[in-house]
Amino acid sequence: MNLEEIRQILDTAFPDGKVELEADGDRLTLALVSDRFEGLNRVKRQQLVYSPLKDMISSGAVHAVTMSTITPQEAES
Repeated sequence: MNLEEIRQILDTAFPDGKVELEADGDRLTLALVSDRFEGLNRVKRQQLVYSPLKDMISSGAVHAVTMSTITPQEAES
């Protein structure tokens, strides 16, 4: 798995976002802060993140994803 490639994918999908990534083999941990999460529940937020990563997940390059998805307002509190 290439973290820079994942970062580029997420930066494109969430241009206003702040992304932190860590990898352990084929397991990805990410923290993403974005205005796009405003008003969405946890499942909808995760779906927004999984969508641009679906090719990497289906190919097996990424096996498991652990994520934190919050808005800028939530990050401040």
